[in-house]
Amino acid sequence: MSFRDKIIVITGASSGIGRSTALEFAKHGAKLVLISRRKDKLDLVREELSQFGNEIMVYPCDVSDKNQVKSMANSVIQKFGKIDILINNAGFAIYGNVSDLSIEEIESQIQTNYLGMIYCTKNFLPVLQKQNSGHIVNIASVAASFGLPGIAPYCASKFAMLGFSEGLKHELKHTNIGITVVSPIMVRTNFFEHKSFAKMPKYSITSLDPKTVAKTIIRASQSSRLEIIVPNIVRIGVWLKHTFPFLVNPLVGAAFNKLQR
Repeated sequence: MSFRDKIIVITGASSGIGRSTALEFAKHGAKLVLISRRKDKLDLVREELSQFGNEIMVYPCDVSDKNQVKSMANSVIQKFGKIDILINNAGFAIYGNVSDLSIEEIESQIQTNYLGMIYCTKNFLPVLQKQNSGHIVNIASVAASFGLPGIAPYCASKFAMLGFSEGLKHELKHTNIGITVVSPIMVRTNFFEHKSFAKMPKYSITSLDPKTVAKTIIRASQSSRLEIIVPNIVRIGVWLKHTFPFLVNPLVGAAFNKLQR
């Protein structure tokens, strides 16, 4: 597959899945727009990618701020005149029971994980529609299908992302614009660096390398599917959950409650 000179916009690009995705697209000759809150971290990624000789634009932006996103999108379109692929990857979680989390902590997750995706999609969709081409890849989680204790607001944001993507995909049916959700299981990133996870186990033997997810994102950017679950075998669990929720939900809830204790 060739992405040479394609314009790829990646949010949450300073680390983890976003950084690995930028690296994979750079290997394929793409032009990259790296979005994250911290310019110093973005500059480190740009320096790492300089070996490939790609054109790279770094833009510090908090995607939870709709005004910042609007300014960012305007700058990107002014520079390149178009985009080819938008990857909505920015997101985080705060661990805790709903009764213990503050309203502000819940809102912050929804604002970044869900509304940030909305803001980016809304600001870049007009140019995609004008050129009648492109692809949106939204990075969700298997938590988009399982409501889990301790991360209920995070799950809610990913449920919402999947639902929004499905609705938008129907709206774009008769265009050349695609939309695909990538839903991985646990990934070895800085996701657990938030202090709320201090007493929680960080990773299991089944957790994924971010490079694995990045390669799936590459594939997703040319896919007609609504959702790609990583690894694919986990799709069986999602099917069971939706088909036999009265059996699966109590088991999942009991397992995670045990982990909490």
